[in-house]
Amino acid sequence: MGEVEIGFWVVALLVLLAIGFDFMNGFHDAANSIATVVSTGVLKPQHAVVFAAFFNFVAIFIFHLAVAATVGKGIVQPGVIDQHVVFGALIGAIAWNVITWYFGIPSSSSHALIGGIVGATLAKAGPSVLIATGIGRTVAFIFVSPFLGFLLGSLLMVAVAWIFRGKTPLKIDRWFRRLQLVSAGLYSLGHGGNDAQKTIGIIWMLLIASGYAASSDAAPPWWVIWSCYIAIAAGTMFGGWRIVKTMGQRLTKLKPVGGFCAETGGAITLFLASFLGIPVSTTHTITGAIVGVGSTRRMSAVRWGLAGTIVWAWIFTIPASALIAAIFYGVSLLIF
Repeated sequence: MGEVEIGFWVVALLVLLAIGFDFMNGFHDAANSIATVVSTGVLKPQHAVVFAAFFNFVAIFIFHLAVAATVGKGIVQPGVIDQHVVFGALIGAIAWNVITWYFGIPSSSSHALIGGIVGATLAKAGPSVLIATGIGRTVAFIFVSPFLGFLLGSLLMVAVAWIFRGKTPLKIDRWFRRLQLVSAGLYSLGHGGNDAQKTIGIIWMLLIASGYAASSDAAPPWWVIWSCYIAIAAGTMFGGWRIVKTMGQRLTKLKPVGGFCAETGGAITLFLASFLGIPVSTTHTITGAIVGVGSTRRMSAVRWGLAGTIVWAWIFTIPASALIAAIFYGVSLLIF
């Protein structure tokens, strides 16, 4: 078997691994799209996952590839990327996703992937090849996205309470059970539009590094784009029920009006980040929005101990996935 053939099969296996990560991303983050709509009883779980998966996929027709460009060309200097870096990055992200899924902790698949890329790159070439601007914006949005979700969720809750003052709780509940379908659909659009592009970005950088893509100026191949959107939608179909329980029931108790405000605030945040080309965490965003909605009732309505555990998981995600990725970068040198 010649060198080109070995190169092809290595690239093919890494593409499959990346699509597997994308599927796990949808599986792991399904709760972000459907936790509120399930916990409020608007949709049954089996219907909610189909609903969310549909909008995850439809995002392919709405969002440009700004986030994919950031992941593919804005985190690490492209010339440094090779199959070992990509392997380490994907294993680091997948391993951290499995760990947090097992314990039911809603961590960020997005930041696990970014951490994986950074860790594997550091193991290969050190910090000089990292692009500070792209990493800085991504790290900043660890704090900006939940804060913006919190702010928008709480402001929407206050606005709705003022607009619908004097209406009976039964009437409000009936209206917002319908409106929550709109907000859940919008959030699922934002989820698919931002998260699928991260996997597109890492496959794109692999194809450029291996010579299977024409240049960094060309768009990703159509089959990469479609595969990633299909994979994330399929992952959402299977769902992650441990995290659904945490997000939709344990963090704070929600009614349809609260679910609508949380999802709408989160969706606005995701649409803005995708437009700016910033890979953000849908988990961070919806958690912030849910906490914002809960805090408008009274501060004690939010289980701050659980929220604190989630925040610690956010803080550890990038360094933990980076460490795992660095280890598996070394392992890959022995395999490939």
